[in-house]
Parts: sequence; C-alpha cells; structure tokens
Amino acid sequence: MAQTLKAVISGTAFILTALVPCSLAQAPTLQEQLAAQYKAVKMGSDTSGYSVVDPGTLLAIQKGGILAVPYTDQGVLPTKYEGGAIHAPGGLSLMGRKSLMGRFGKEQTTHLFQVGDKVYPSKIDVNVAKDTVSMSVVACDTCNKTDPPTYNKALVVFQFPRGSLQKAGAGEVEDIIGQVFTISDDAQQGGGDQGGQQGAQGQGDQGQQGDQGQQQQEPQQQQQAEPQSIEKGMTPEQVEAAMGKPEKIVNLGAKKLYVYKDLKVTFLNGKVSDVQ
Repeated sequence: MAQTLKAVISGTAFILTALVPCSLAQAPTLQEQLAAQYKAVKMGSDTSGYSVVDPGTLLAIQKGGILAVPYTDQGVLPTKYEGGAIHAPGGLSLMGRKSLMGRFGKEQTTHLFQVGDKVYPSKIDVNVAKDTVSMSVVACDTCNKTDPPTYNKALVVFQFPRGSLQKAGAGEVEDIIGQVFTISDDAQQGGGDQGGQQGAQGQGDQGQQGDQGQQQQEPQQQQQAEPQSIEKGMTPEQVEAAMGKPEKIVNLGAKKLYVYKDLKVTFLNGKVSDVQ
C-alpha cells in the first residue's frame, strides 16, 4: 500500500513538473512580444560593402534629432527619449568622440535623423531593472534616397518612470515607442534596400519589352500586392475592413488568431504581428 501511494505521489509530481513549463511558454515575455512586433533587419557584407540581406519592419521617424553614425563605426552614442522629448548626446560626448576618432586617424562623422526618415530596427533590449527599452536602428538608404549609402545607425533608449516597466504591457510600451518610431505603410517595406540594383535593372528591361509586356505583368503585380494589404501593426478592425470577417477566431489572451480560407493572421496585444 505504501509503495502504491508513493508511486501515485511521484507520478503526480512528474505531471505537475511537466505542465508548469507548458503554461509558462504560453505567456511571451515583453522582450519576445516587442521582437515580434519589430522584426529586426539582417545585414551582410561583401567586397562592395554592407547591404541589407533581409529587411525588417520599416519604421518612420516621428521626432527629429536622433544622433546616428556610419554603420562601420563601433561605438554609438545613445539618444534618450523621456517625457515626450528627444535628448541627443551633449556637446561633451561629441567632443570626446571626435577626439577618440582623431587618435585613430579617422574623421568624426555623425548624422541627425529627421522626421520622415525611414529606418529598420536591428536590436531591441528590455531592461526591467533600469526601466528602459533600447532600440537600435539602421537607415533604409534606398527609402531615404541616400547615395552613396552609409547605413547610418543609431541607438534610442526609452526611459520609463521608475518601477513602471515591470507591470507594463506590450501595448503600452509600443505606444511610447510609437511616439518616435511608427510602422511605415511605405510600399518599400516589402523590399527596402534589398535588391535595389536589381530593381533598377528590371525597370530597364521592362522599358524594352513595351506596352504589351507591361499589360501582361499588371495582373501578376496585382496578385503580389494583395497579401501586402495586411501589414504589421494593424488592428483587428483594420484587418476585417480589408479582408472581411474571419472564418474562425482563436483567442489566447494577449495572442489572437484570425483564420481565413487561405490566410492566418496573428495578433499580439491587439496588433498584427505575423501573417501566414
């Protein structure tokens, strides 16, 4: 009898141990939710220099004065956002950087991003202990018509009130980030810097094919544009306005799924995070 009771207790403990990680896995962390909302760009390099390998979420800058440096620079002076205002690095920091660059025989170069400039997120870091969310970004040079490309990069540190980040939801944090970076509806979000030279070559080829070739390509272009009618950051109401009512809705708390005939839309905290 004692052995049977012991076996039952051991089995119950094993089941509870197995269930706990599953329940925790269903609750994504703030870091994971933000990473899903702001897809990071992937950069690569070859003999011609750096380039965008896989575009991330295209962002439009809403507040000017963010200090940026060329992509090849190792150090980035952080720009702070607190209380609704941009706080760029001070003159002493810039002078220190200029002096340091001079020791290595390099010219000190910086750039201030302006309102309307387009950038890609490259990294997001949540520090609950310091109540900060840091976002590194890289310029979309094709979007900004920067030639030759520099891929200027910057670091913005969002400072939250003390003790507030621990209990803040992803939606609240995204609202603050949205005061500086909003998800762009620019058509270049699907391609961005990637394949810029190929695109220019393709335009020349299309001009040689004539009107008949363009007419044949129009239906294909329309078909390719249809999936782009749903973009990250859209609300359920906006998705329904574009696609109609879903065949099925799966509600998982902070996560919700809209299931259509040939499409599945994932929402995190009321905004589109993935489309399959």
